[in-house]
Amino acid sequence: MSRVAKNPINLPSGVEVTLEATAVSVKGPKGELALSLHPTVGVDRTDDVLQVSARSDAARAMAGTFRSLISNMVTGVSAGFEKKLQIIGVGYRAQAQGSKLNLSLGFSHPVVYDMPEGVSVETPTQTEIVLTGADKQRVGQAAAEIRSFRPPEPYKGKGIRYAGEYVARKQAKKT
Repeated sequence: MSRVAKNPINLPSGVEVTLEATAVSVKGPKGELALSLHPTVGVDRTDDVLQVSARSDAARAMAGTFRSLISNMVTGVSAGFEKKLQIIGVGYRAQAQGSKLNLSLGFSHPVVYDMPEGVSVETPTQTEIVLTGADKQRVGQAAAEIRSFRPPEPYKGKGIRYAGEYVARKQAKKT
């Protein structure tokens, strides 16, 4: 049985938390995030520590989920989240232009991806993409959507992959 909800959430300096009956909002140097609470979950604040509690025994799993979500909000507005992608393949390249990402992935047309609100993109080199933002879910979803344009294939390993991702390689057809 998980006991995630019993762990307290420590608030770093510069982070403001506003608790309401049905919502929590967190404001910090990287932005502001809000979350509506489930009716069976309660949040209490003492000094710089938040404690999530379940209002019934059946809601303990829900309390653990909301504890993780609130913890990710606090981390996001204070430090932010980052996902790195690598492009592997001859002629495959990426270029960031403001809130758009232009990708050349071997198709007959360029792929243009509009970044969601709250997520910024950088391309340090033509084969690296760095996504940053305060909302962990939005950053991860944007990275997954970019990867889905050309996921790594198992024979040559070409495509877009997460930095450090292992791609199992297959052997070519034997005659």
